[in-house]
Amino acid sequence: MRKQQITKAIIPAAGLGTRFLPVTKASPKEMLPLVDKPLIQYVVEEAVASGIRQIIIITGRGKRAIEDHFDISFELEEILKQTGKSRLLPELRKISDMADFCYIRQSQPRGLGHALLCAKHFIGDEPFAVLLGDDIIDHPTPALQQMAEVYHKHRAPVIGVQRVAKSEVHQYGILDAQPARKGLYKINTLVEKPAVADAPSDLAIIGRYILIPEIFDLLEKTQPGKNNEIQLTDALKELAKIKSMFGYEIKGSRYDAGDKLGFLQATVEMGLKNPELGKKFRSYLKGLSL
Repeated sequence: MRKQQITKAIIPAAGLGTRFLPVTKASPKEMLPLVDKPLIQYVVEEAVASGIRQIIIITGRGKRAIEDHFDISFELEEILKQTGKSRLLPELRKISDMADFCYIRQSQPRGLGHALLCAKHFIGDEPFAVLLGDDIIDHPTPALQQMAEVYHKHRAPVIGVQRVAKSEVHQYGILDAQPARKGLYKINTLVEKPAVADAPSDLAIIGRYILIPEIFDLLEKTQPGKNNEIQLTDALKELAKIKSMFGYEIKGSRYDAGDKLGFLQATVEMGLKNPELGKKFRSYLKGLSL
């Protein structure tokens, strides 16, 4: 069988960012600055480092800043040239040259499943990745690349997971699965935000998926749930009945940057790793009276 590369990724970015109000009233959550780059750029860079060449960003009202960020800014480049700051030009051009970007407007906030359906015709019959724009994962081997290696070995959908405290299982989709090898689990089914007593494991679904086109037919048959949203988890439960599907325990530090505390944690730890700021920032933190 020919090894089918994963070259397309969907990044859903149409959410309202209510956990960050009022700052997200007029600015996309995905454009919040994490040290010196917006959140979504970290996710795009991970995708590109993992072999992705086409990125489909699902946007909504008020998200134009995302499109502008990944576009060429001729006016800004000209000003930099005129003011003797041409050294910044390669870094700016690198942003727009990373991949081929496509933008699809999700007219109504109808859930993650509906966001993926918006991109159905652009995906075609290929396997594809899904990366959530506020999940930041830091590791020398990009998280999506780790998952792609599992996909190519097993030729089956892969869901990124992380162990969480029992007290947190009610915040996540949780795997009911059996070990296939260390860090890899054959999925029986998924349980969405279970009570602690009902959770089948502590393996929580995080914002990384490698899926196959069959998911679209299942999403189209999925009945809307709370808030008239089409849930991806519901379709994945059906997919697990007809296809082998795996959960992969991603290696690396993961930050839920869509949460205020997670965003602050990411800011501190990524700031400490920044080659320009890290040393001075560490010195500053050590001098705080905590």
